[in-house]
Amino acid sequence: MTDLDKRALRNAFGSFMTGVTVVTTLDADKAPIGFTANSFTSVSLDPPLLLISLAKSSSNLANFQAAEGFAVNILNEQQRDVANVFASRVEDRFAKVAWYRSPEGRPLLKDVCAWFDCSMHQQVEAGDHLLLIGRIKAFDQDLERDGLGYVRGAFYHPSLIERASASLRSDKPVSVSAVIDRGDKVYLEEEADGSLRLPRLPLNPGEGHPQAYRRLLGSLGLTASIGFLFSVYADSEGQRQTVAYRCVSEDGTPLDGRFYAQDEIDFERLADADTHFVLQRYFGEKSRGNYGVYFSNHVLNPGQA
Repeated sequence: MTDLDKRALRNAFGSFMTGVTVVTTLDADKAPIGFTANSFTSVSLDPPLLLISLAKSSSNLANFQAAEGFAVNILNEQQRDVANVFASRVEDRFAKVAWYRSPEGRPLLKDVCAWFDCSMHQQVEAGDHLLLIGRIKAFDQDLERDGLGYVRGAFYHPSLIERASASLRSDKPVSVSAVIDRGDKVYLEEEADGSLRLPRLPLNPGEGHPQAYRRLLGSLGLTASIGFLFSVYADSEGQRQTVAYRCVSEDGTPLDGRFYAQDEIDFERLADADTHFVLQRYFGEKSRGNYGVYFSNHVLNPGQA
């Protein structure tokens, strides 16, 4: 690929919000196999068809090519751990999850939002991927569960984002903050007293989050893509509420502050406990490639989030 930047193209594809699925089938020995995929789409109602995309470099390729069919499990937003199991190199993935057999005998995961049991309708070679088109033989859904989302390389939780907005008190000021990463580093500002903090500015009356974030990034002299809601918290007195989004900055020199790797940060210099917690959580989740929304206990009980 010479004319297009692969990394930039991957990032552009990643701006499209998708759900998260686990695609399953049986291997030649009738043992269950599966993988995590967000490259899933409906194709047709008549006949009932859907499509998933499988990389030709996948260790699952030969088994899926030979399979008579496959099942698609749409994960609910509490199943990040399930997504990670089927995206990692685990010897027996199905030993770590609850599952059962579909009407056609293929593996289905418990507690998913919906599942589709398909016979193999068609296989299409497409560049470095193989498109598997399945004809739906059976399906079911759970209307009480919301789906797990995925955007810009990270998970997000639609219902938790709604709860975040609802949790903000209208009688208290709101600030927007940004966890801006570049590679393995995160952007921090230095205060006059030498303390470090994440960038933040007050939300103006009637101003939406996208407008506020454009204003914040402009004040930093950075170009960045705004990803997903990362954290909602209040200070220890409950007087200032903060909404933090994860952002990605590929280039540009900040007007002030700089990007720090985790081992470059003196956590004793951080401005407050909330900044400390957000950064510790950010680096921990970044190492696992597994992000979600956090609500401070000043806003919601952590057991609810």
